[in-house]
Amino acid sequence: MRIGLIGTGRIGSFHADVLSRHREVGALLVADTDAARAASVADRIGATAAPSVDEIFAWGVDAVVIASATSAHAELIGRAARAGLPTFCEKPIALDLAGTLGALRDVAAAGTALQLGFMRRFDAGYITARELVRSNSLGRLHTVRAMTSDPAPPPAAYLPLSGGLFRDCLVHDFDILRWVTGREVVEVYAAGSDAGPAMFREAGDVDTAAALLTLDDGTLATATATRCNGAGYDVRMELAGELDQVSVGLDDRTPITSTEPKGPPACDRPWPGFLERFAPAYEAELDAFVRVALGERENPCDGGEALHALRIAEACERSRRERRPVRVEEIPAS
Repeated sequence: MRIGLIGTGRIGSFHADVLSRHREVGALLVADTDAARAASVADRIGATAAPSVDEIFAWGVDAVVIASATSAHAELIGRAARAGLPTFCEKPIALDLAGTLGALRDVAAAGTALQLGFMRRFDAGYITARELVRSNSLGRLHTVRAMTSDPAPPPAAYLPLSGGLFRDCLVHDFDILRWVTGREVVEVYAAGSDAGPAMFREAGDVDTAAALLTLDDGTLATATATRCNGAGYDVRMELAGELDQVSVGLDDRTPITSTEPKGPPACDRPWPGFLERFAPAYEAELDAFVRVALGERENPCDGGEALHALRIAEACERSRRERRPVRVEEIPAS
């Protein structure tokens, strides 16, 4: 099959590598607003560089992978849908509800497949946790703790375009919380701190945030995130039930040190970032998309799933601003 990849930045370049090796991908066309960057990626992997996005559609492809700047996602999703093409898009669909809902209407009208890039759903640890919850091995789940800690802040220019810490970062935790537990978030209470680098205050964002989430069965969950975790990249989830508790993301590269005399030793090679930590998951989600495009499997993460996670993020942002609990039902779903 012929796949068109739009966007050859860090994650786009990674996706290009994966797709170029996939046995079902016979031709890969890549495009970027930076034509020289697209040409460089194409030369490295033996793909074809398109002069612009227009050629991706004009030259004919069987599916589209969108890894462009977030501001272009919704328009590109609509364009691919109108062309009748199965589409994979990195999260988010858009930075706001209006853009998200508009793109989803385009997809629904066209009847095409849209798979969103929530790669944690393809991580072995989260898959096992989901199986344990669904099999009732943990007993009644009473507490979930999720966290995402980046080792260093992103460039200052990225912050105004990111949508903020809840929409850009914690949205992964909100999605995986729903996926692992099989429950919906009904209420949130969130807070944030901008006490770190001044660029966060200047962008109206926060560098650290925490949210208390109440699920529809009464389970309590917390989700925390920071851009300033100098020890390394740290993504974990702890699930505690009446019979047992488990941890996702706790391994010999987790950047945490025990202060106990008999505790495990500190890791000497912490995870440096998300691509290294989730590389197998990224490969698995793209393989799933190829299978979806070929009609060989159901869509594992459609646009509706992204909307659910975004509504939770929107509720958290409203809670932070207004300093009150927010019901997710306050955020429009259509």
